[in-house]
Amino acid sequence: MSAFRVSRTPLKILIIAPSWVGDMVLAQSLFKTLHLQYENSQIDVLAPKWNCQLLDMMPEVHQSIDMPVGHGELRLKSRMKIAHKLKKEAYDWAIILPNSFKSALIPWLANIPKRSGWRGEFRYGLLNDIRTLDPDTFTMTVQRYVALAFPSSFDFVEISKRSSLPKPQLRPSEQSIKEAMTCFGLDSKQAILALCPGAEYGRAKKWPSKYFQEVARKHVHEGGQVWLFGSSADRISCEEVAQNFDAQYMKNLAGETTLSQVVALLSQADQVVANDSGLMHIAAALGRPVVAIYGSTSESFTPPLSEQSKTVSVDIDCRPCQKRECPYGHYRCMEELTPESVIDALAKLS
Repeated sequence: MSAFRVSRTPLKILIIAPSWVGDMVLAQSLFKTLHLQYENSQIDVLAPKWNCQLLDMMPEVHQSIDMPVGHGELRLKSRMKIAHKLKKEAYDWAIILPNSFKSALIPWLANIPKRSGWRGEFRYGLLNDIRTLDPDTFTMTVQRYVALAFPSSFDFVEISKRSSLPKPQLRPSEQSIKEAMTCFGLDSKQAILALCPGAEYGRAKKWPSKYFQEVARKHVHEGGQVWLFGSSADRISCEEVAQNFDAQYMKNLAGETTLSQVVALLSQADQVVANDSGLMHIAAALGRPVVAIYGSTSESFTPPLSEQSKTVSVDIDCRPCQKRECPYGHYRCMEELTPESVIDALAKLS
């Protein structure tokens, strides 16, 4: 990061955070960059309540502020109330990570002098430092976030060549790990394989449960244990994976944990297999060896930001389509990705 210019001018910065868990993890690279750029900066983050649990594990963040208005909701009166409170904080700069009109309203209503973000839906006027995205330059989500730490005149391509972008790093406390292990009656006597069969985005990002089951079966046969993670919406997928396994070797935690507990427990995994999801990015940020599975989405756009990772996908003409559901109804990008390819990737991470 030596190519970055360092300013010692104190700054109060408000970040308007994304709603998706994976994007929230990637945003830590921006927070780290801001601290390297502006040594005396104070970074506050306005985020959905569930993501505030992640922010508590990011030392770069001074405070997380609960955003009570849900993703996609306008609720103008609520936004005005939040803006009124934030105006008293006298922020110098707001960085808006989502591209929506609604996400840019609060910093504008709060009269924050500098409001940076990418050009999105009807944001002229709400943003006064508006950037035009060149997708050929900013090929990854994390690059698009980190670029907002710099003036628009900076040659971000040159900076990227000379300096590696700071990677997300989540560090749960030893106490939180101990409490989570005790809460669910878990131990680490046998090698832990964490499986994350869910994906909030849609079926086109979900590897078949039967394939996850084959990977689990091999690990249990070799004397290990498997922990299943996901939200309550992933409970059925995880139950499908857990079928015919003895509870002694298979723990289905989907829908049972808080996000903080997930982070604590994933930190204990010896290896992780996950779809392109928030849990995959959490595992990468924890430094866990992770195999990330890609179907409709692209591994070049949202890869796991870790040296301890492998990505797997199949090379077919229609991917990546970025769709929630397969436009052709065949889901070949997931169906043709064999358990053996994931098992081989795990072996290379050993």
